Amino acid sequence: MPNENDFFTSRNTVNEISENEIRQNMNYVEAIKAFARTTYKSIYVIDYEKKGFEYVSENPLFLCGHTASEVQEMGYAFYFKYVIKDDLDLLLKINTIGFDFFENIPVEQRIYHTISYDFHLKNPDGKTILINQKLTPVYLTQSGKIWKAICIISLSSEKQSGNIKIYKKGDNKVLKYDLEGNFWKTMDKIKLTDREKEVLQFSIRGYTIGEIADAIFVSPDTVKFHRRKLFTKLEVANISEAISSATNNKLI
Repeated sequence: MPNENDFFTSRNTVNEISENEIRQNMNYVEAIKAFARTTYKSIYVIDYEKKGFEYVSENPLFLCGHTASEVQEMGYAFYFKYVIKDDLDLLLKINTIGFDFFENIPVEQRIYHTISYDFHLKNPDGKTILINQKLTPVYLTQSGKIWKAICIISLSSEKQSGNIKIYKKGDNKVLKYDLEGNFWKTMDKIKLTDREKEVLQFSIRGYTIGEIADAIFVSPDTVKFHRRKLFTKLEVANISEAISSATNNKLI
């Protein structure tokens, strides 16, 4: 039977924090709070030394009907209460493969990596939603272990849980984990043309196809053509999913 400590692997045990490391994080949560006030996404911070949440934003997507302070107090018990069973097992697997990957890269590069994945949250009324979580290290210990990490939660544009990817800042490649074969594979990042980005940007602002055509001086059929290309590239069915996918993957 899994328990909360299963999320805290011995490969990333944080036992002591030096004075130098303590000084680096003074007041950093205030900056995260300010960021949380500017976005619809939910944000929380994991403290791997204390094995809990240091901060949880008030944005409701992640809270499952609780207050932010309640979720912060629950810590990892929150997952056991509100993540569906299959996805709880998935999160434990992601935890293992993520730290395995992290251990095998140079210490100086670890801070630049982000892991992204999707899982279901079950609300108190029994409804489930598929969310995307991106976890990025904020502080490392002197030995290169993750001390604190920020998690950004948004609605997923995918159809099912999983979709495990690792991004490195400044790298044009994405690593995607194959859950059936249990291996990482390298993929090129999706690249959008300037016109495709334009169509997305106007769509975010609520423009219709005709209004976009007028704004960029093309025909409605041309706008439809670019939308179809977008849907194919992003593997989505409609413009709402395209906006969500492009936003989540930092394509615009």
